[in-house]
Amino acid sequence: MSNLDWIVLCATLVGTIIYGIFKGRGQKNAHTYLLASQQMPWYIVMLGIMATQASAITFLSAPGQAYTDGMRFVQYYFGLPLAMIVISITFIPIFQRLKVYTAYEFLEQRFDQKTRVLTSFFFLLSRGLSTGISIYAPSIILSTILDWNIYLTNILTGGLLLIYTYTGGAKAVAHTQKLQFLIILGTMAFAGFLLIQNLPGNVSFSDALFIAGKSGKLNVITTEFDLNDRYNIWSGIIGGFFLALSYFGTDQSQVGRYISAKNTRTGRIGLLLNGLVKIPLQFSILLIGALLFAFFALKPAPVYFNERSFNLLENNYPQIASDFTAEHNILQDKQIALSNQLLAERDNGSDALNNTVQEYKLNQQKIKELHGQVETTINEKKISIEKTDTNYIFLYFVQNILPTGMIGLLFAVIFMASWGSIAAALSSLATSSYKDIQLSFYKGEHEDKKQLIYSRLHTLVWTIFSIGVAMFATQMGSLIEAVNILGSLFYGPILGIFLVAFYFKKVEGPNVFVAAILAELTVIIVYSLDIISFLWLNVIGAAAVYFFCIIGLIIKRIYSTRPHTS
Repeated sequence: MSNLDWIVLCATLVGTIIYGIFKGRGQKNAHTYLLASQQMPWYIVMLGIMATQASAITFLSAPGQAYTDGMRFVQYYFGLPLAMIVISITFIPIFQRLKVYTAYEFLEQRFDQKTRVLTSFFFLLSRGLSTGISIYAPSIILSTILDWNIYLTNILTGGLLLIYTYTGGAKAVAHTQKLQFLIILGTMAFAGFLLIQNLPGNVSFSDALFIAGKSGKLNVITTEFDLNDRYNIWSGIIGGFFLALSYFGTDQSQVGRYISAKNTRTGRIGLLLNGLVKIPLQFSILLIGALLFAFFALKPAPVYFNERSFNLLENNYPQIASDFTAEHNILQDKQIALSNQLLAERDNGSDALNNTVQEYKLNQQKIKELHGQVETTINEKKISIEKTDTNYIFLYFVQNILPTGMIGLLFAVIFMASWGSIAAALSSLATSSYKDIQLSFYKGEHEDKKQLIYSRLHTLVWTIFSIGVAMFATQMGSLIEAVNILGSLFYGPILGIFLVAFYFKKVEGPNVFVAAILAELTVIIVYSLDIISFLWLNVIGAAAVYFFCIIGLIIKRIYSTRPHTS
């Protein structure tokens, strides 16, 4: 990067840290540190909810996801607006009325302490692991631009955001998320504009969409019902609904955003607006990935977007790398020629267009197969600890195409997106582990000062844990898929527990406790057997809790009606 890029990057990040420390000052006890005194207005609630979702994974991995698999990933969010309505009607009023610190406090009042602790444990495990993956995403950037070891950049990334999260708590997190998300939206929109401006020659936005469409990258809606297909309209609406219902209704990292609202109305407005804005936002980010494909169909693209890994292959196995490069250059030249031919034949109304499209797709398949060979070779020869280059596609564009100054700002945006989601996650983890775990086993009250000390200590511990998880995230492939798969392993049973609590009044604590454990085991077995797409795990987990609760009631009824002999 240039000196100007470094100045922009460092100034933006340092300014964010200082702003967070300033806004988070005046902490007195757990209520101010963990709930921001419950004084957040609706627009901060909305931006906080969106920023918590929109981690660096969203802006780093989502364009790469669309580049490789098209835009069908957006269907994953189709169930979200429906979930926002249900949560606004059912969840928010209860949480606000009970004045809870965490969603899991309600479960102790409804069932018992062990159900609260179990559900909190599920949340802590899933969110702690996911936060580690979120730390790894911006670490890729630092590792790339500084040429540092990824393990070192994991520590640096996690350590920087700890500064204002540790000192300012939920208030610092909420206000920095507001600033971060506004900068992120503006910068990503400008990046999309620059992408279109840098298209070659007289190629327009509509031309790029045409190329992307003929390449199968604009596959927004997939209507075929297939339980093994990860992204189609059915898994999106049904599975996505259950995932969103669990994530926004029971995950403390999201619940904490609207629990900190001034009142029920404020929390509802923030949540419902998020439901309206999220799909267009995600569509736009994925569209950048589809346009990137068109961009590199018209301009030279690298053999492998993780340039450092391919450079290591060149250094250690020069002949293999040379053969790959030569074959790639032939296929790339042909793709550029065919792309221009497609545009010309479309404009001329040529009858040969369909034949050219078939030839274009065949060449595209050959490029994909060659990329697979390169990736397999890098992995088999243990050239790099990272198994794929999906997360480097947008990063390559930023580094090699964007103008000076914009590069530093884009990198800062990805960092801020990461910090916003990670800081919220750390705050929620600290809240849950302190309130749901520590205080469940400690009988007594902590004075204000000790509450603050313990809350900060929990924040520190979870930061260290998440950095540790980030050290292993190199093996997870596409980060945006990895973090959603991980959530789906736990969110279904968690949601099932809450749905039983709200709508199944006959069920008592011991019954739902056993049902939740059996449901979680069911989800893990189904996932291990790889018999269904991960989005359906949320439906299975929630349904399994209900099923095992019903079985428990039947067994109890049979046992209670049996004659007893003395």
